[in-house]
Amino acid sequence: MSNPSGTRIPGRNFLAVPGPTNIPDQVLRSMVVSMEDHRSSKFPELANGVLSDLKALYKTTTGQPFIFPSSGTGAWEAALTNTLSPGDKVVVARFGQFSHLWADMAHRLGFEVQIVDVEWGEGVPVERIEEILRADKQHTIKGILACHNETATGVTSDIGALRAAMDNARHPALLFVDGVSSIGCIDFRMDDWRVDLAVTGSQKGLMLPAGLGILCVSQKALKASETATSRRCYFDLADMIKANATGYFPYTPALPLLYGLRTALDLLFEEGLDNVFARHHYLAQGVRAAITEGWDLGVCAKAPKWHSDTVSAIVVPEKFNAAHVIDRAYRRYNLALGAGLSKVAGKVFRIGHLGDLNELMLMGAIAGAEMAMLDIGIDVRPGSGTGAAAQYWRTHERTQKKPAQRQEKRNETRAAAVA
Repeated sequence: MSNPSGTRIPGRNFLAVPGPTNIPDQVLRSMVVSMEDHRSSKFPELANGVLSDLKALYKTTTGQPFIFPSSGTGAWEAALTNTLSPGDKVVVARFGQFSHLWADMAHRLGFEVQIVDVEWGEGVPVERIEEILRADKQHTIKGILACHNETATGVTSDIGALRAAMDNARHPALLFVDGVSSIGCIDFRMDDWRVDLAVTGSQKGLMLPAGLGILCVSQKALKASETATSRRCYFDLADMIKANATGYFPYTPALPLLYGLRTALDLLFEEGLDNVFARHHYLAQGVRAAITEGWDLGVCAKAPKWHSDTVSAIVVPEKFNAAHVIDRAYRRYNLALGAGLSKVAGKVFRIGHLGDLNELMLMGAIAGAEMAMLDIGIDVRPGSGTGAAAQYWRTHERTQKKPAQRQEKRNETRAAAVA
């Protein structure tokens, strides 16, 4: 990195945005591969292995994962166009930039979109959606779109409660969930919550560069795809199903990213998913201690029940512009912080605490943010944020459990999938 004068800033850039995230060295090394024939008889070992392990990541036995060479936005589009027909009605809870963008996409693709606006800083309004579904006696609503973790505001919603509300209303709508900044970091239970379509991307909890859009689809949604009439080509699940059945893809896959995904999944399962989730919560609690106890500032999330374990949106005092904190941190301290988006632009800056992270890496982000705030005149006590975070982490332990899925068992699953 260079500063404004053009000279290089020594040392590594501290990446503290909520995606892309830090890439482990093992993953980086695994992506340095020679190109190979993706039609060879050996390729299905890689393809079947990652597809099988994605089911474990999503906690599903019946869902079918699909990997597209795209960002998570491509997987959004695949979810919508493969299961809905033009003019179909969907309900979208909008409480941040990414839930807004998904609603905008649905509208631009020709679906009827009913937006349920929620104050930014809150999450999916379960009771309001249940009321809407109860009132829909003719079942004209075909889908509910929900962001599990709204990255723009640092808010996590209760998808299990949303499923219960849909069940209470006895409504057959499909449940679409954006898990881009939650899957692989925050507990996600596709089968237990009966999620029909779940989207993620490679650049967040999967600790990879951007470039893979991943969609997991329930059997109910696959059945809906057989009669949905929306136009699709690149994102057609039928093409994927046919090719994946033999261990291949309908077009050229992103080969280095697939090798990286193979290694990233190995790392997640080696740590154990429950331990991954516990680590993210533990690290997030330390960051929140820095914000609220150290700096005496607030987060965008309006209540603890909405707190995200992957990103915190820090609200700056009214007379200050959060963009100045971000710019100072980047240009002076080589620290990348997340910007406020849309309604919260200039009001918040974001610290991402997801992916391949530990306490000391976050200490650098907290210290850099603190120095940047002091530099632009925000009255925080020097050392207060790092002190509060350190106190939390020193006095709390991560929950450590034996990984539930042993490597040997996963190897057996892969071998069976290839056979």
